[in-house]
Amino acid sequence: MTESPEQDYDPGDVAVIGMSCRTPGARTKEQFWDNLVHGRESVSFLAKDEIMVDETLIHNPFYVRACGVLDGYDRFDPTVFGISDRMASAMTPENRLFLESAWESMEDGGYDPDRVKAEVGVYGANNPQTAALYGSPPDRASVGPEAIEASLAWSPDTMTSNALYYMGLTGEAVTLAAVCAGFHYAVHLACQSLLLGQTDLAIAGGAMVRLPHPRGHLWEENRVLSKDGHCRPFDANGTGTALSSGVVTLLLKPVGQAVADRDHIYAVVKGSAVNNNGVSAMAYGLAQPERLSACIAAAMEVGGITPDTVSMYEANGLGLPVTDELEVHAATMAYGKQTGTSSIGGVKGNVGHGGVVSGGFGAMKAALSLYHRKLARTVNLTEVNEDLDFPSTPFVPQLESADWEPESGIRRAGITSLGGGGYNAHLVLEEPPAVAERAPEAVGRPRLATLSAMDDDALARQCARLKDWLAANPGLRLDDVCFSLTMGRKVMDRRWAAVVRSREELIGALSAGSSPGPAVTTGHAPRVDAESFPRNDDGIVHSGADAPALSALAAAWVNGERVDFASLHLGETSHRVPLPTYPFQPRRFWRTDW
Repeated sequence: MTESPEQDYDPGDVAVIGMSCRTPGARTKEQFWDNLVHGRESVSFLAKDEIMVDETLIHNPFYVRACGVLDGYDRFDPTVFGISDRMASAMTPENRLFLESAWESMEDGGYDPDRVKAEVGVYGANNPQTAALYGSPPDRASVGPEAIEASLAWSPDTMTSNALYYMGLTGEAVTLAAVCAGFHYAVHLACQSLLLGQTDLAIAGGAMVRLPHPRGHLWEENRVLSKDGHCRPFDANGTGTALSSGVVTLLLKPVGQAVADRDHIYAVVKGSAVNNNGVSAMAYGLAQPERLSACIAAAMEVGGITPDTVSMYEANGLGLPVTDELEVHAATMAYGKQTGTSSIGGVKGNVGHGGVVSGGFGAMKAALSLYHRKLARTVNLTEVNEDLDFPSTPFVPQLESADWEPESGIRRAGITSLGGGGYNAHLVLEEPPAVAERAPEAVGRPRLATLSAMDDDALARQCARLKDWLAANPGLRLDDVCFSLTMGRKVMDRRWAAVVRSREELIGALSAGSSPGPAVTTGHAPRVDAESFPRNDDGIVHSGADAPALSALAAAWVNGERVDFASLHLGETSHRVPLPTYPFQPRRFWRTDW
């Protein structure tokens, strides 16, 4: 870690430097954002033969065949993590999803777990019921090692420790249960650990797979599940929400350190707060406006910000008039006597209610809104519930997607998550700090770009995805791309490298395949005298920055030599930038017996 530059940052701020999500209708955060800004609803309406439940239940007249289906919930790529097929089958779907998502967050942030020397905390929420529904628990009384291994794979408690272990990291591992507020609680604990100096990096998130999957729900009047399967936040015709599954993880670091380390920042966590209603609730499990209001106000106070500067409020938004009214009332008390200063929306209209990860859907929406400076429309909101009395509140329903131009001059978002049993949680996010101006990139300077994968097929897909990414993001600098590739990706057996002088040359090299060009691949690279290179404890040290020297270094690396890529970037000001993450090759793993 480097020292912080001469720039003021609130010591209580935490940067979001990497993100990953899988939601109904979206495999990546980019697909998720595209669905949001285009107002797509991703709740599916199932045919009877798609529903994995009792026949009697399906034919119940109040059964609603709606579900936020998570594509690939039963699939996993264990080879990347060195996990056997037997162990992969024993792992619960939430353990597997969280592990892959945590990996993607690290890569998205530009960090290779093998080269991270810091303490990394992992904080995650899951649904303890999923493990019981997935299969019977292993026999812990058995003296054999197989039962112990199966227990660690199956247990909800070990979701975060498994992520640390299989990514090769050390640090804290906390798996928590706070029902539907679990994601927010994970972020809250992660931020506390970072700010106390207990960890240097943190992965925080949640995973939820509703089993059996997919399935609908039984509608009951005045309960939180929707009568027709659609969630209509703040709508007069709302009857609740549908249930869904998903995973969201964030990579976090104190913001001053993130700037010093030239990390890419999506958003900043300004404040977080949690509390519980306890005995103050009218009935156990119901929202209590005064306690929720206190939670929202506390998160703003922690961040040292005033409510008039928070211009996006992402609500828990169950789409049931009585719960929406309680939440709007609580948020209004926290914001004070203002009118029309904050957009209000609810992501459950898009993806349904994801249980412990539902707050993650909202946080991901808010972070991407800050990053893109755009407010996404609230789907299924066609007739605003007049009982909410929005004109007398600080909130204006976000009916259409629009550019985000706040009156206060800074973009901030509040995200609320509620859990049955009286759990309240609130996060306040802020737009990323402005990136310091840099000198223009040196034109024509040769750069080394690298990719690697477990096999040739995955490597080919790596090349194709990076080529498409570069074409879609013309503003990316070549030095940032090469820095992120060489420093931010785990080195695997099958390798590709190219020495290029421009983005166009890199795109061309990625398109060339096996044809002659600047790229070299495992098995086709020229042999070089590896002993002729200078070395240190981290591998070969580059002997020059000209094209021939870099080409020799590329050939040595592709042929299996270890290279100290950090020495290649000494004295540079290159930044980590988001690039496509590893193309997992998932296979179906499902435990049917023990």
